[in-house]
Amino acid sequence: MDSEEHACPVCGQPVETVVKRHKTLGAWVPVWVAGPCRNPECAAYAEPGAEREKGPPGKTAGKES
Repeated sequence: MDSEEHACPVCGQPVETVVKRHKTLGAWVPVWVAGPCRNPECAAYAEPGAEREKGPPGKTAGKES
């Protein structure tokens, strides 16, 4: 597990750690990555309501089969 704190690459402020996933050998594996920057004075600032669209569980938002 990764125990270091993540920082914004633009302003250097600490950011939250979020869990994403990727598929390895047929299994979904969690990956801990840096979350969006919440510093309003930063060029990489992400609005609190500007999260990506979420679809139903098990589906990827934006992809159609």
